[in-house]
Amino acid sequence: MNQELFSLTPKEIVQALDKYIIGQEKAKKSVAIALRNRLRRRNLPEDLRDEVAPKNIIMIGSTGVGKTEIARRLSKLSGAPFIKVEATKYTEVGYVGRDVESMVRDLMSVSLSLVKSEMAEEVREEAEKRAEEALLDLLLPGVKKGGGSADQGSPGSFGAGAAPAAEGKSKDPATSNTDVIYAGDGSEKSSGAVAESGSDSKGGTREKFRKMLKEGKLDEKMVEVETSQSNSPSIEVFSGQSFEEMNMNFGNLGNIFGGKKKKRRVSVKNAHEILLDQEMDKLIDDENAADLARERVEQMGIIFIDEIDKVAVKEGRGGVDVSREGVQRDILPIVEGSKINTKYGLIDTSHILFIAAGAFHMSKPSDLIPELQGRFPLRVELEDLSDEDFYRILTEPENALTKQYVELLKTEGVELEFSDEALKRISEIAADVNHKTENIGARRLQTIMELLLEDVSFTAPELEGQKIPITPDYVNERLQDIVQDQDLSRYIL
Repeated sequence: MNQELFSLTPKEIVQALDKYIIGQEKAKKSVAIALRNRLRRRNLPEDLRDEVAPKNIIMIGSTGVGKTEIARRLSKLSGAPFIKVEATKYTEVGYVGRDVESMVRDLMSVSLSLVKSEMAEEVREEAEKRAEEALLDLLLPGVKKGGGSADQGSPGSFGAGAAPAAEGKSKDPATSNTDVIYAGDGSEKSSGAVAESGSDSKGGTREKFRKMLKEGKLDEKMVEVETSQSNSPSIEVFSGQSFEEMNMNFGNLGNIFGGKKKKRRVSVKNAHEILLDQEMDKLIDDENAADLARERVEQMGIIFIDEIDKVAVKEGRGGVDVSREGVQRDILPIVEGSKINTKYGLIDTSHILFIAAGAFHMSKPSDLIPELQGRFPLRVELEDLSDEDFYRILTEPENALTKQYVELLKTEGVELEFSDEALKRISEIAADVNHKTENIGARRLQTIMELLLEDVSFTAPELEGQKIPITPDYVNERLQDIVQDQDLSRYIL
């Protein structure tokens, strides 16, 4: 868990969101308070902690005004288990499609990945040592740590893909390990020859290889490693049952699916990464990781349900809308709090924070079933973007489009220079087109910027070393005709 989050005040959370999201102060304030309340709840006495339910939020606003971006940045900021799902991807129980309970299983998978990543960092130092020894065993299968032969055994004798132990020279040449390995000078030797060399020098060869390995001199040499291959494919079942994923053990049919181990011939550099991952996985307690991941899901998990308005049903409409109302009924117990069965155990959803979002152009929040409305007590309406907002979007965020285009063309040796007046003119055009045609929010800027810089991007390789000033005249020249012709702009912009 991101420890810095525990010291962030709601104001600091909003300031962190301001780096990427322009405007929408009400929405940012609401999610900041909701996130802070999650942290406050952790400090309550246990008997009171269970009584504090999360205040779920519905964000209402046109497409492109920042609903999804707020949720995405919030997840990165919090470090808590977070997933974004589309309400339209789910179907009512009994229909072919995804069960709504799968969103909780997906959240559990995300949480487990986060926990394992944290645990991997904790054991990285030990795993590095083990991976190095395993890699040396691959390079020198007959030379063990301390200068002994392979049959003596040592801490360095483990590792995926390590060659079988051998006593000096193999008794059976037909079954001896004859994989090609590389000496420090690049010459090829058989594993038996290396074993003799290692025995004579009493570990000198192994230590020389260790030094060369650390210096990166062996990075491009090739070795064979064994990688694990699952023998039990995970099959997703589209049904109305209470589970979607089954791990099916096909027993003796393993060979059909490739077996448990697969040998790969890779460079030493890649082999080190493979072995490091394997060793970290060995050092991680899977059961402990699952328990911790499950606790985080229950206490700090966040599910963002986008396009919630698409499952809202207007009164009197039937047909396919029946299934949409069924999706609402299926989501309701999860939001209220229920126990969902996963392969890692039961998960209680009572304290998962749900944030729903939708444009509600064709429907309104009151078209949702009353029980579901009641489970989202906080409603935040996001405002449409003005030309001033567009100007700020082009200049203030750390990932502003102008900065992206400048850096992209810099790779071709072309320097773009946007004047302040040009950026204001672009903002005016974006706001005007959104007003006259479909309002797609900040996404309009992407369309306009791509059209504006189309010629420069196309001829960039031929403009190397040049400086291209983007002025109001430049903007008008390339966009004015399309802006004036509303029929044309409807299809292009």
